[in-house]
Amino acid sequence: MARLLSGLSLGYFLVMLDTTIVTVALPALSPSLPDQQWISNGYTLTFAAFLLTAGAWSDRFGARRVFFTGLTSFAVLSLLSAFAFSPIALIVLRALLGVAGALLVPSSLSLIASAYPAAAARAKAMGVWAAVSGTGLVAGPLLGGLLTQAFGWRAIFLVNVPVALVALALSRSAPATPPKPRRFDVLGQVSIVVALSTLTYALVEADFWVLPLSLAAAAVFVASQRRPGAMLPFSPLSGKLLAGAIVNFGLSGVLFVLSLYFQETRGYSPSSTGLAFLPLTIPTAFNPIFTGRLVARIGPRVPAVSGFVLMSSGVFIQAFTSLSVPALALLGFGVSLAIPSLLTAVVGSAPPELAGTAGGALNASRQTGAVLGVAILGALLNTTSATTALVVAGTVLFTGAFLFS
Repeated sequence: MARLLSGLSLGYFLVMLDTTIVTVALPALSPSLPDQQWISNGYTLTFAAFLLTAGAWSDRFGARRVFFTGLTSFAVLSLLSAFAFSPIALIVLRALLGVAGALLVPSSLSLIASAYPAAAARAKAMGVWAAVSGTGLVAGPLLGGLLTQAFGWRAIFLVNVPVALVALALSRSAPATPPKPRRFDVLGQVSIVVALSTLTYALVEADFWVLPLSLAAAAVFVASQRRPGAMLPFSPLSGKLLAGAIVNFGLSGVLFVLSLYFQETRGYSPSSTGLAFLPLTIPTAFNPIFTGRLVARIGPRVPAVSGFVLMSSGVFIQAFTSLSVPALALLGFGVSLAIPSLLTAVVGSAPPELAGTAGGALNASRQTGAVLGVAILGALLNTTSATTALVVAGTVLFTGAFLFS
């Protein structure tokens, strides 16, 4: 069972690693800020847009099959990304990587739910899963900086291949979950892809004429989810899904802003920038395991609220002082409290046969938040200052606490 959990966790580790490993390497990839934003957002956009479909596919075709398909595709696309010949080619490959990553997340959560049917054991397993995967999210800048400076930016994609092979070997014992036929929600999937892609385009390119199309598509999506057979039949969880979006809005947006700020304002090298994020990385390597045990005893509410308060406090300290170490440490502890709590609350509230869809819904909301965080805070960084962008991030994170209070 430990081998299986390790393999499933490594799969999500890869997904989270690729969310942030490019952050420190962005100046080496392109001198253009819009190119940098699209290289970052091309991945998170498709990841967010296809998570709901991936969750439905996991329930419909079997989580084991979907997980192995996603992991194999992720390895192949990472290899191709290492040999991209232009920013445009890299953006396209990153978008395809996002689709492959979307297949991995809800399927791994569904497999954990099958392997650990008892609520307390599942909470602890999700704590381990979140610890390993969360390490990938915040270790990305450190690893990306070291690899870029030592071997060039192509190494940040090559490193995915051996990790994917190890994950495949460890997860061979994954249970064969039976397929559960469901109607494919074409209207819901198309409308959410249109809404996310046009919104991100408007924010990154400052072409706000497409915003009405984004709002219209979002309205169609919301309306479509009220029908029988909808892709997202979890309206009672809307507050927790919004909380998931807020976590990644703050985390991904702050990582983007600080990576550019450290290099362009403070003059840090890529490797020094990666090392500067260590106070954020270290708590996420061990604290989610403690969070899983805490949630198993007292439930998700208190750890989740505490996590949002700590995240907000860390970002405000970073905005108004030069105390980066305690600021990033608070952010890291907050993330490692909030994310496992959200996972347990959402997946535990869904029927077992819809665990994949529930996991997909939460991670779709989280990655939507990541897309908006990079786009909005990047725009504020470009037009105002890093301090303004961080104040906005801290304020948004603080509101997340009220969704559980």
